[in-house]
Amino acid sequence: MTGWRAEADAIADLLAARHADPFALLGPHAVPGGVVLRAFVPGAEGLSAAGVSLERRDDAGFFEGFIAGATLPFAYRLRATRGAATWEFDDPYAFGPTLGPLDDHLLVEGTHARLFDRLGAHPCTHEGTRGVRFAVWAPAALRVSVVGDFNAWDGRRHPLRKRVDSGLWEIFLPGVTEGARYKYEILGRDGVLCPLKADPVGFAAELRPASASIVARTDRFAWSDQAWMAARADRDARREPMAIYEVHAGSWRRHPDGRFYTWDELADALIPYVTDLGFTHVEFMPVSEHPLDASWGYQPLGLYAVTARHGPPEGLARFIDRAHAAGIGVLLDWVPAHFPVDAQGLARFDGGPLYEHADPRRGFLPGWGTAVFDFGRREVAAFLAANALFWLGRYHADGLRVDAVSAMLYLDYDRAPDGWAPNEDGSNVNRDAVAFLKQASDVIARDAPGAITAAEEASAWGGVTAPTTQPAGLGFRFKWNMGWMNDTLRYVAHDPIHRAHHHDLVTFGLMYAWNEAFILPLSHDEVVHGKGTLLGRLPGDDWQRFATLRCYYAFMWGHPGKKLLFMGQEFAPWREWSETRECDWWLLPHAPHRGVQDLVRRLNALHRGHPALHARDCEPEGFRWIDADDAAHSVFSWLRFDGAGGKPVAVVCNFTPVPRPGWRIGLPAAGEWRVLLNTDATELGGSGAGAAGVVTATDQPCHGLPASACIDLPPLGALYLEPVSRDAPDRA
Repeated sequence: MTGWRAEADAIADLLAARHADPFALLGPHAVPGGVVLRAFVPGAEGLSAAGVSLERRDDAGFFEGFIAGATLPFAYRLRATRGAATWEFDDPYAFGPTLGPLDDHLLVEGTHARLFDRLGAHPCTHEGTRGVRFAVWAPAALRVSVVGDFNAWDGRRHPLRKRVDSGLWEIFLPGVTEGARYKYEILGRDGVLCPLKADPVGFAAELRPASASIVARTDRFAWSDQAWMAARADRDARREPMAIYEVHAGSWRRHPDGRFYTWDELADALIPYVTDLGFTHVEFMPVSEHPLDASWGYQPLGLYAVTARHGPPEGLARFIDRAHAAGIGVLLDWVPAHFPVDAQGLARFDGGPLYEHADPRRGFLPGWGTAVFDFGRREVAAFLAANALFWLGRYHADGLRVDAVSAMLYLDYDRAPDGWAPNEDGSNVNRDAVAFLKQASDVIARDAPGAITAAEEASAWGGVTAPTTQPAGLGFRFKWNMGWMNDTLRYVAHDPIHRAHHHDLVTFGLMYAWNEAFILPLSHDEVVHGKGTLLGRLPGDDWQRFATLRCYYAFMWGHPGKKLLFMGQEFAPWREWSETRECDWWLLPHAPHRGVQDLVRRLNALHRGHPALHARDCEPEGFRWIDADDAAHSVFSWLRFDGAGGKPVAVVCNFTPVPRPGWRIGLPAAGEWRVLLNTDATELGGSGAGAAGVVTATDQPCHGLPASACIDLPPLGALYLEPVSRDAPDRA
């Protein structure tokens, strides 16, 4: 019988890694009278199965043979020989598909919210055998092979099965285990071999400069934070205290020899530190895999892989679990706006534009040298939305800070006038990106209840934190208030004698403070690229600089909006941040620096312990100016309320080095008012000037309020006051 023999041309195509459907050639196939087996085993001189020796049709290692009387399904193992050596293994082409029609449908439809459960490399038992199932999306590819240590990185060995309806490719490789390194070898749409590609849904990767994906399990961590997660789902973050400590995991601490801390070492040191200082959240700059340290993670190469810099992926899970046990939330920076064009990444993944927009005027950011996702392609939008859920669900992250939202929203962002493609009506809004952001917000609200999202968005877009049901609503829970940050840092950088002429830089932020739900960010971007540090940009001698910084922090913590402070700025370093070294911890024994740290600890305690300072951060009823107009003296005063009848807090800031004894401010009630904070207190590194203890308010009206008190304002200092009596009104 000869009708079962493979055509010579088909064998040649397979050996050249050009066969269009390797599963139609390799493995077991029913033929009249039995089953034909075909296998490609480079290096084998002989091959047998079920006691039958297969014929070597080509010296490269192609074998086939006829098993008379056999029927499918047909259980067998292949036994190879080379000289005296023998080895046995299961044939990958004997196994059926691991994906189904529903996967095809949901991917093409763009509604596969858990793509990470289906794509990528998953250790599993398939048809009774242990191994790893691989799946990748490359619709225009002519051939996709998985290559790795397990097949000598030979793209001829394991070409995948293509699912024509979706462009998914998949294979089950028996015997492959966790820890295996791999990439995809892709014959592009033009017949040209692409550079080896890392897995877009790979869960772990090699440490740079190596770039292979690594087979890893991320779904078996034994979490102990069930109570935290249940409570998170019921929280309204806008009415809770939120003081975020922003961290670059690679440079918060370093070993003396320059090695990165592991996630477990970070947990040992960082969690007690932020707990002691009273922060509510840690926010990590991007932790997904990235090739260049100097990008700080903002050019991610593996959106689903925890960077190898700090150990295996389960280390991040342990960190978050331990943070939750300590009452600390964990936020992650997320970068869906763009990606680097490194050859092993997403760029031209199947030989042409796939993840990036095909039109370079929309698919490339020349200023950043990065590719822009094609948000209008349903499969790409699903890939990104599923990635958000991956970090929030698989790793129990409490929220995502979304980077570069402005770059997503506008087609002309950072592009020359002739370098962008407008909409049909000439407008510049990226409608596909808007639709994607709405989609992601809705998916997160549905599948990760209580998780927050915060947008780094610097334009005047109206509705970043509005519901997605509104035309411009993007559904974020918070927006970084970049305008407040820029204006107030400009204000304090002026010499005090000139601040009177820039008073509106402080007051203007209250004109729009409730247009969105804001976070007040003093982030990493403010202490790099020659900007110096917050302390270093302030005028005056050292005493004035430290005093101004303490006053500014008190101003910030008393201002409506959640708080964010970049690591190290809590103790006022002189050197600007660099990702190449750890924070300047050696400064802490010095009293001025320790005093700033003590102030941050006290501000966080007040923020948590006094609802007036956080409960109505995002609502106008939580704020009332006492005096916004005293530009001549650079004094600002206001009241904060919790909206529930609790005690108000009065905040007074003096941004000149002139002490102001007997300074009268209006208050909502007569009686005793306790000084909760004086930033010039000696224990905080100050001179000891200004009010302390208790001050008495009388029924003398002032500033439109029914009572007032004369208080001593410290130079370059701030005071917080609270009524001793519970009878003080919550509004005036």
